Amino acid sequence: MSGAVGKAVVVGFGLMGCDIAAVFLAGGWHVTAVEPDRAAWPERLDRVALSLDQLGARPARVELLDLVTTLADVGFADAGVVVEAVPERLDLKREVFAALDRLVPEGVPVASNASGFRITDIAEGCATRARMANLHFFLPAHLVPGVEVVQGEHTDPAVCDRLAEIMASLGRVPIRVARDVPGFLANRIQHAMVRECFHALDQGLASAEDVDNAVRFTFGMRLMGAGPILQKELAGLETQLAAARTIYPTLCNSAEPSPTLARLVAEGRLGAKTGRGVRDWPPEAVARERERYERMLRAALALLRQEG
Repeated sequence: MSGAVGKAVVVGFGLMGCDIAAVFLAGGWHVTAVEPDRAAWPERLDRVALSLDQLGARPARVELLDLVTTLADVGFADAGVVVEAVPERLDLKREVFAALDRLVPEGVPVASNASGFRITDIAEGCATRARMANLHFFLPAHLVPGVEVVQGEHTDPAVCDRLAEIMASLGRVPIRVARDVPGFLANRIQHAMVRECFHALDQGLASAEDVDNAVRFTFGMRLMGAGPILQKELAGLETQLAAARTIYPTLCNSAEPSPTLARLVAEGRLGAKTGRGVRDWPPEAVARERERYERMLRAALALLRQEG
């Protein structure tokens, strides 16, 4: 643990857990990760090493990582923060939090990386729920700098202050969310856009390729330089008001998912993981697109770092 600036415990060591661990390791923290499946350890360690390399951190940082199979093996006495990253099942997360409620010393922030469930519901019944919050990373967690810090109904605001401070010290951009609503902040904004994207497919307005190109090569490029509200302020809010009056009445406001989306899922066409989605996904295309995607994210991250 020599040279580490703190100890983080990551509970759950899938793709998200590996990348969260890499963020802490790159910042010089010692990490203890819980992964019950020992057979998966070599593959997960390879992922952490790759993520560290993409962050420009020495692969030797992996030496600051300890893997254990159960929460009982962790040793929480010197933990500075605990992040749960188990699969997105409410019953499983509640089970983990009930154990952390007992095992983690008081005063240590305990966070969930849940992307949909509220921390209020995950921590229900926990005696120490005041120190529990949501710390929502976005895949790939080591390359996407924004991290939502969500305050639950019972969370002490000082806990969110501490989590935001830790994230900022690791080069992340903490995004404070003051209320525990479904989807938090970023996913609510994202899903509003994606609903309209699938609605365009439903209506035959454009192909999937043209929908993607419309986002990537128009406003998508602008969004990295200026968020949507700043961009509209730079352009003039009166133009936004005029466009809203014209466009909003025709936008999709359905409370049900897109029929196209529902049909694809019903047919088992889930995308890259099943070989077919809107598009066909042979293995070589999956590898090529994932490599291109992460290369673009690394370039974007480098530009953002130049801006401070």
